[in-house]
Amino acid sequence: MCQCGCAQLVGECDHVGCPDRGEEMSMLTTAIAAGESDKQILDDFSGKYGLTVLAAPPAHGFNLVAWIAPFAVFAAALLGTILLIKRWGGLGGDARTAAIASAPASSEELSRLERVRRDTGGDGGF
Repeated sequence: MCQCGCAQLVGECDHVGCPDRGEEMSMLTTAIAAGESDKQILDDFSGKYGLTVLAAPPAHGFNLVAWIAPFAVFAAALLGTILLIKRWGGLGGDARTAAIASAPASSEELSRLERVRRDTGGDGGF
């Protein structure tokens, strides 16, 4: 990554008057001409500029969290959503209606229901 703050790769930095691109590109071309491996070049850049010079954090140590955390958060959110939807679905009419229907009715409630059936001429529409 270019260190001028443009958040672009060194070879793609189009920042007008970039103070860092020239030095970084010459360091890169010199290392390539000297036959250094990619790992050696990345180590040289990391040693000089820190890990912020890398476009992606290395996948080891604490930096491994940067690779795992987004997937873990997505999986936890998905699981939570599924469990919430299942819970809401379980609170539906069948369980609630069965609980109400199984409750014992008092004689006053039964007489009121009978009066409603007589007045409406049916069984309450069911």
